[in-house]
Amino acid sequence: MTAQTMTADAVDSTPSSTPARIPLDRPLDIRAVLIFLAVIAGGLFFMAYSIYSDIAASGGGPTTILPFLLLGVALLIALGFEFVNGFHDTANAVATVIYTRALAPQFAVVWSGCFNLLGVLVSTGAVAFGIVSLLPVELILQVGSSAGYAMVFALLISAIIWNLGTWWLGLPASSSHTLIGSIVGVGIANALLRGQDGTAGIDTGKVTEIGYALLLSPVFGFVLSALLLLLMKFIVRKPELYTAPTTNAPPPLWIRGLLVLTCTLVSFFHGSNDGQKGMGLIMLILIGVAPTAYALNRALPPSQTSTFVAASQAASQIIDAHGAGYDILGDPRKAVTDYVHAHVISEGTYPSLSVLVKQIADQVQQFGSIAKQPLDKVQNMRNDMYLASESLRILAKDKQSELKPEEIATLGAYKKQLDLSTKFIPVWVKICVAIALGLGTMIGWKRIVVTVGEKIGKTHLTYGQGAAAELIAAATIGAADGLGLPVSTTHVLSSGVAGTMLANGSGVQWSTLGSIALAWVLTLPAAILLSGTLYWVFHSIF
Repeated sequence: MTAQTMTADAVDSTPSSTPARIPLDRPLDIRAVLIFLAVIAGGLFFMAYSIYSDIAASGGGPTTILPFLLLGVALLIALGFEFVNGFHDTANAVATVIYTRALAPQFAVVWSGCFNLLGVLVSTGAVAFGIVSLLPVELILQVGSSAGYAMVFALLISAIIWNLGTWWLGLPASSSHTLIGSIVGVGIANALLRGQDGTAGIDTGKVTEIGYALLLSPVFGFVLSALLLLLMKFIVRKPELYTAPTTNAPPPLWIRGLLVLTCTLVSFFHGSNDGQKGMGLIMLILIGVAPTAYALNRALPPSQTSTFVAASQAASQIIDAHGAGYDILGDPRKAVTDYVHAHVISEGTYPSLSVLVKQIADQVQQFGSIAKQPLDKVQNMRNDMYLASESLRILAKDKQSELKPEEIATLGAYKKQLDLSTKFIPVWVKICVAIALGLGTMIGWKRIVVTVGEKIGKTHLTYGQGAAAELIAAATIGAADGLGLPVSTTHVLSSGVAGTMLANGSGVQWSTLGSIALAWVLTLPAAILLSGTLYWVFHSIF
């Protein structure tokens, strides 16, 4: 029986030393295509209606058509990134259940897509704003400017180009790596265009922190998956769990349930982690085009004002104490911006930050709540809050700050109040990203699935190998999500499969691993070069 005649509903269960190839090429039903297109159209209409409603409720917005056109293009590109991310990364989640015949391919991708969607909807947003904090501070503060648009277009388009290229070659490259590289490329290009050293355009501390997460997660995936498989062999002495299937029938029910559970967990945590990367960029786009609606969180209740003011006063006392004896000259924002940019405490850092904190508290108290801020002050208010929040984040880790643990806790409570006002994601943004990621999961998954299922190990994937690799992948991604760190589903799972192959004595195809490693090494420099070049081009055009 060939893959062309074999279907998910009629599977040959005759024993064979080499089971028939998995049927990945079943044509799409016209009804599925129509439903797919209807969901896309519904999602776009919902997005447009939500933006219109939010701008109308805020009482102000762009008065010409051009900003809305730029907004539409930017949002489509951002959702396109999540769509590509869906079929590029989530293919890893379904490869194990497909190649162990726990689920039929077409059902598996729909199942995975639904749990990706659910993962996006319940995500916290911590990863989203962790990604945003990597961007140059001057571009974030002026995201509605021509340079802001150039930044957004450059980093998204470069990420899409690289993801599509590696997908076409069937290489499990990392969307997370790609996006981080794109952000770094924009930062370097922006610094060079401003006559600065290239390293001045990136937050080296934050990049290093995220870099460690991206670099170490595949090592964890490889080692821990191998160890888990060995532990399973010691505890669960079921030979059928660790030998390649010899029939084309589904595995026993208990094994099938385990594999479906691990696929579900990886899909869910992939959505909760990777879906946030697009959210943060979409919020930047919305803030740039319609700050009156999206710069500040107008959903906060008026009762939050008293809590905010109290936290401001407590933080101001600590900052005043550290800035005693120093004076500020001119606008306090410059010294605070310089600190966020260079991470070097000067004599103006503390007194300038103290003035900024007091100005923010006075303005919130003057108008009664965040929601009542005048439209012409919203953008500046958001920028001030962002500057204060970022400076407190850096101060908490800065040994030069000489802050005591209790002082860090008090400043952290104030930072949390600032973030509640500026770092928020409307429900409709989560829904639209969830739809894009979920639909992307159902399209274009075959190339990566074949690589993971057939080209990493020298033998057919066993049930135990699939379960071990996916359990470790789900745990790693879930932990990173809780810490607000982006990790690569692709690298964790593909390295996990390789680890189980080695631990099981199945052998690995080193040529495939070499290609994956080459893509892993090249992703960052390629994305940096692509995004930096595109930023220079778009900066010139805009």
